[in-house]
Amino acid sequence: MFDMGWMRERKQKTVKMMVTGAILFLLLNINIDAYAQSENSGRTEEEQKVLDLDEIVVIATRTNKKIMDAPASVDIITKEDIENQNILAIDGAFDTVSGFNDRREDGVVGLVPVFSLRGIPGQNRTLVMVDGIILNEPRSGGAYFDSLAPEDVERIEVAKGPFSSLYGGYAMGGVINVVTKMPEERSFTLKTGYGSSWNRGEAWDDMRTLYASGTEKIGRLGIMASYKGMDTNGYSLQQNIQSSQPSEGISGWSTTEDREGKTRYLIGDKGDEKIWNDSFTLKAGYDFSDMTHMNMTFIKTSNGYEYDEAHTYMQDESGNPVWTYGSVKEKTYLPTKGGKERYLYGLNFATSLANVKTKATFSVMDQTDSWYTSPGSSATQYDGAGTVSESPSKSYNADLQFTLPTFYKNTLTLGGSYRRSEAVTKNYNLTNWRDEDSKTSLYYQSKGKDSTFSIFAEDEISILDNLTGYLGVRQDWWETFDGYVNDVGKTDYPMDYDSRSVESFSPKMALVYRPFMQTTLRISGGKAFRQPTIYELYYNYTSSSTNSTTTANKDLKPEKNTSWDIGLRQELWKGAAINLTYYENYIKDLIYTKTISSTLKERVNVGKAETKGVEVELEQRFSKELKLFANLSNTQSEITENDANPDTVGKELTDLPEWVFNIGGQFNKDPFSFSINGRYVDKRYATDLNTDKVDNVYGSYDPYFTVDAKVSYDITDFATLSLAVNNIFDEDYYYYYKAPGRSFFVSLAMSW
Repeated sequence: MFDMGWMRERKQKTVKMMVTGAILFLLLNINIDAYAQSENSGRTEEEQKVLDLDEIVVIATRTNKKIMDAPASVDIITKEDIENQNILAIDGAFDTVSGFNDRREDGVVGLVPVFSLRGIPGQNRTLVMVDGIILNEPRSGGAYFDSLAPEDVERIEVAKGPFSSLYGGYAMGGVINVVTKMPEERSFTLKTGYGSSWNRGEAWDDMRTLYASGTEKIGRLGIMASYKGMDTNGYSLQQNIQSSQPSEGISGWSTTEDREGKTRYLIGDKGDEKIWNDSFTLKAGYDFSDMTHMNMTFIKTSNGYEYDEAHTYMQDESGNPVWTYGSVKEKTYLPTKGGKERYLYGLNFATSLANVKTKATFSVMDQTDSWYTSPGSSATQYDGAGTVSESPSKSYNADLQFTLPTFYKNTLTLGGSYRRSEAVTKNYNLTNWRDEDSKTSLYYQSKGKDSTFSIFAEDEISILDNLTGYLGVRQDWWETFDGYVNDVGKTDYPMDYDSRSVESFSPKMALVYRPFMQTTLRISGGKAFRQPTIYELYYNYTSSSTNSTTTANKDLKPEKNTSWDIGLRQELWKGAAINLTYYENYIKDLIYTKTISSTLKERVNVGKAETKGVEVELEQRFSKELKLFANLSNTQSEITENDANPDTVGKELTDLPEWVFNIGGQFNKDPFSFSINGRYVDKRYATDLNTDKVDNVYGSYDPYFTVDAKVSYDITDFATLSLAVNNIFDEDYYYYYKAPGRSFFVSLAMSW
């Protein structure tokens, strides 16, 4: 019989979208009369700014620009946007940005975000900064947002497209800059919250948060200190799926499939994942004069995760729990355990002398501790041998830029930067896999360093009063050195690797045409690159679950992206705007994992890929009371060349959904505020051959539509009570692990 299940699921998603749209339509009608009346009344300067959509951005040109004048597609996330949503980790705020796709492999509030921007997959292909300080960590290039408390954020700028001409490596898909608050007066804020799943065990249970901050302004000196803590008892994310059927006489297991449609057997889960995170921030700013400022930043972050007792679903004929059968051992139920500790130091200095504006940034990221344990083959839930992997790393960054007028209506920005990174990985045997301090012998070590020196320049040319051209160039000299690998006891080890250097030239051109005050036409094209990371160059990774090893490659070349886009931004009427963008990316020298055998893989530069996409953004703001938005992204991706695995040619890139759709609104009318956001994400592939076509099974990346809402009430002038509900319709889906179901979160914030 023909299976109609997929049609029922489509109908259910359609109904959920219609309900969300109906709520937004109701909000529109509630506010339309008040808006019509306000059209005839005087507006404050702040309200007019909201309606005119003239936010100032820095990220697109390294200088102040209105969004309508920026030579790139830029999204602004304000502190009000964050406050109106249930944002527990900063990257959750990006879910309303077109062209952005975010997931956390170990859950919505897990520790490791995986995201893509503008058709470029991988978080190490997007540059992430906080107050101009690079957050991409030195070992793998990944960006961890756990250092930042959402309550500390003033705004977030998201610039899409290649930006290596201004920012160098990692900026293949775009640049994200988180701007934190600066103290303007004495204040104190205390915020606490509690949340849990609607149905116990189906989402993050017993989530507790605490935030406290204080600011002081003494003359020209401003100081801010804040603390953000979070912990949760979690829920069962990781299932125990086996390929061999349990023995006769064992019950409780069930038959399922893997993401490629092969028959598998669900025999249990690995327990509830418990997560905790602490972050302390200290920020100080001093105004030497109206033109000279200095800011200092210190952030300390500690976090960790572990699992409680695993659950077997199997039992024997007497009702006793069964943990093993055939070749399946208790070890298959055992997860990993890990944690990190990170310090970020930053200094920003800005001054203006005559017509020359100078900015300097110095920062250090010191990841003093990054570790995880793995159980050995004979380990049990409570003890047994195992291993621990420790990977501390550190980077030093310096950036200097000058902006000055040249010739008639020209502005030149030029400067240079330097980045040096180092990382080491040491793997030890453990007598007890649950105790990371029970180390014995070292069995593997790798380490390496790299550095990049850069010079850049961008000329802003006023061709006509309404036509501006941008020409940017950057030259990067990248070098890797002190590479070392020791697979203890094996032939040909240890290995020392010679230093190697590569140059990269990144140009970019753009034209911005303003035929009318409400219209901006934009076209740009450029090149970007990403240097291989220390992890990719020198670290041999062995998976404890598959017993396969992925070897490093010291000869990897930088990845390159040639891209162009064309866009239109049109202000339709007061507070309304539409933004249309078409883009193309042509990527080559992709760093790819080549399968040599069932137990051996290798990282290689191979192949070419293309991504083409369309972004449509709509926004309507009614004074400060109501904002509605919707955006749609369509990305077509294809591998066009791959000598390592020719069968992948014509397949889609992994982790890139074809369709992403966001719709939502915010309503603020003292003493109430309300927000609702709906998000649809299409099917994504995890395998380069796109063979994972089965949905709603462990390991699959399913299409889904979820709706979140939050309502807040000002109890007094200084106290606000909020209730948020995530995944209102209890959407059942996987993004590899089981996604959390419906949950709630209650918070109380007090400010003086």
